[in-house]
Amino acid sequence: MKRFSKTIIVGLALSVIVIGCKKKEEQPIPKTPMQPPMSTPMQTPMPPHGNTGPKVEKKIVVPEGVKAKWSKVKFIIEDKTSKKSSEFTVNTGSELNVPNTNLKIVVGEFLPDFRMDESVITSASDAPNNPAVRVEVFENGKSIFKGWLYSKFPTIHPFEHAKYGLALKEGIKKG
Repeated sequence: MKRFSKTIIVGLALSVIVIGCKKKEEQPIPKTPMQPPMSTPMQTPMPPHGNTGPKVEKKIVVPEGVKAKWSKVKFIIEDKTSKKSSEFTVNTGSELNVPNTNLKIVVGEFLPDFRMDESVITSASDAPNNPAVRVEVFENGKSIFKGWLYSKFPTIHPFEHAKYGLALKEGIKKG
């Protein structure tokens, strides 16, 4: 009797395996090519800032209260070879030809409390909560950097150069 029970159990087990295999074989073959599985953001690298469309120029709005209060910025310029730093105070809307270099810095808008949305760059207040200045740097007459420098976050989109460092130290109030 035990032998009969073992035979039935083995038979049932083989039947399950055979039926399982047949079901797998009976699945219809897709007529269209297989689509790759959906990837997660961690599997597919995103372009910088996640924007794949055309670059949209944002409007820069300097509030009247900011214009009335802030007129200059202070930069720290480092000569990486000599490891010496110098500070320069420059009016917004003007230029600085950096002494003993081939660099020229064109200073744009200063925003003491930088904020940005889809279409506008502005200052949320006239308090220096997130100071930033828009600059364009030229070397030998050629533009080598165009963007914003942030005094509290100097590593966000920094000016990168083999010999020189450039950082925004602070904004200077009208006085």
